[in-house]
Amino acid sequence: MEYQYVARSGQVPDGVVRRFFIGDAEVAVARWDGTVHAMSNYCTHLDCLLSSGKVTEDGLLCSCHGSVFDFADGEPITPPATRPVQVYPVKEEDGQILVAIPPGVEQPSPRRRPRVGQ
Repeated sequence: MEYQYVARSGQVPDGVVRRFFIGDAEVAVARWDGTVHAMSNYCTHLDCLLSSGKVTEDGLLCSCHGSVFDFADGEPITPPATRPVQVYPVKEEDGQILVAIPPGVEQPSPRRRPRVGQ
């Protein structure tokens, strides 16, 4: 599995979530208690951006309707979401955050939110 550079470690401080692109994949990268996590940026309930949400001790909170997704497996901990979000392998080395998008993982398309400059 190939890890790709996403950001400098300092760009995602503790308790913060940010949006990044890896090719066509839109990824929410969050840090909680010193650990970096990466998952699809789209809530499975109504396609809201998880990067607009909040980092909590339980997981990533969607700002639209309050679903919380577990950092480890993407499972929804609180409704209304009932389906998990895709979680990606992430590591931090030499002050860089690296994320791997496994081959064959279907990415939600940014239908309403194109990448700036496209």
